[in-house]
Amino acid sequence: MKFLSFSRPRRRFLEALAGAAISPVLTAAGRAQTLPARKPGNPVPLRFGPQSLYLHTEGMATPVWQLGDGLPFTRFSGSAPPQVVFTNETAQPVAMAFHGLDGPASIEPLLGQPPLAPRGGTATCELPSRPGTFLIDPRLLSGDDDRPALPRVLVVEGDETFGADRDEVLLIEDWKIGTDGVAQVAGRDSGNVPSLYTINRRVTHDITVRPNERVRLRLVNGCQRCVIALKFVDCVITVISVDSQPAESFVARDGQIVLAPGSRVDALLDATQPVGTRNDILLHDGTRPVPISHVVTSFSAPPRAAPLPPPAAPSPPPSQIDLKNAQRVDLALERGQWLPAMAFDPALPPVFRTPTNRTVVLTITNPPDSSAATFHLHGQHFRVLDRLDDGWKPYWLDTLAFNPGQTQRIAFNAAHPGKWLMQCMGTKWNSPRRLSWYEVS
Repeated sequence: MKFLSFSRPRRRFLEALAGAAISPVLTAAGRAQTLPARKPGNPVPLRFGPQSLYLHTEGMATPVWQLGDGLPFTRFSGSAPPQVVFTNETAQPVAMAFHGLDGPASIEPLLGQPPLAPRGGTATCELPSRPGTFLIDPRLLSGDDDRPALPRVLVVEGDETFGADRDEVLLIEDWKIGTDGVAQVAGRDSGNVPSLYTINRRVTHDITVRPNERVRLRLVNGCQRCVIALKFVDCVITVISVDSQPAESFVARDGQIVLAPGSRVDALLDATQPVGTRNDILLHDGTRPVPISHVVTSFSAPPRAAPLPPPAAPSPPPSQIDLKNAQRVDLALERGQWLPAMAFDPALPPVFRTPTNRTVVLTITNPPDSSAATFHLHGQHFRVLDRLDDGWKPYWLDTLAFNPGQTQRIAFNAAHPGKWLMQCMGTKWNSPRRLSWYEVS
């Protein structure tokens, strides 16, 4: 795997980025989040409706469509399946996509769950009770909206804490906001409006840590189209989970990580710097690195005399993949082979069908005359295969980034029966979201 250097120009940055929805590195946490986790039992209501955020320095309100309250995340604790009741208070149909949840197919948008009807449509979703960091994304059908729709992070807590003293969610989003405070909707021409990046919907979001403290960071790329790279300068970061799946823990090289839209990474930040240290967190979007936050080591009493040792490796999902008997499918990210999300028709035949528990190898090509793009697989997590089919990357993914002209091969075990979407979209702001689907029977 290639690692990002923040001194490289745009072209080499994208080369390092493509094909690695994650690069060994990580991000740090924001303010301490002390709100208690919701215990399963009663469904959590999430209303999708009009709200306003104050993102501009002049204090002008930015209208948005948002799920739930002002927080960017919902937490669940316990082992019972979490339940969510969605209500659509907008004038457009809304489909909720769940990043990281491999089942059940009954909640798969458009194929298993019809869109929520405008002005009052509701649906109750019982979600699998597996720990992880997930993303609820209401932007699947965004088209004629007059304001951007915002995702919401879903955290299902488990027993494994890795010795962390606290747990932080960091949702990174991009915006294009005019002088009138109105945010533009992705998928349309943005003109020359520059991008604004926020963490948990705040323009400034420094992270304060105590000496020798360990913080679990749940990093989520909620950007509309943009693949981002983060660099935590002089910070010790250990990745423990990628795209909602446990990973063989590793130290992020040079404190860097690359995240495609919708991707999630859990990592541990160990505060090893002297008190008073202020370390930059840089974000690179393919044009230039910009500081978006800092890790500040406070003068507060340390929780322990020395930093914790590296965490024990978690138990990742089974890594065996039967490549010898795999079903092999070629897939191109060409525009003509994918339908715009608003025009998606479930009655059309799937790209492929496969029996349950068979290995599928997808050879995915982004045409040379296309722009950089991302691919997101619903229903199953996959491994990125090495060039000679002699191994795979040591983590599971559900999203992958591609350079123009790049071909990658992924493999997954079709363990979850049902009809499942596949998404692709360019990394430019005005790129449309396009869909196709496959079936596991």
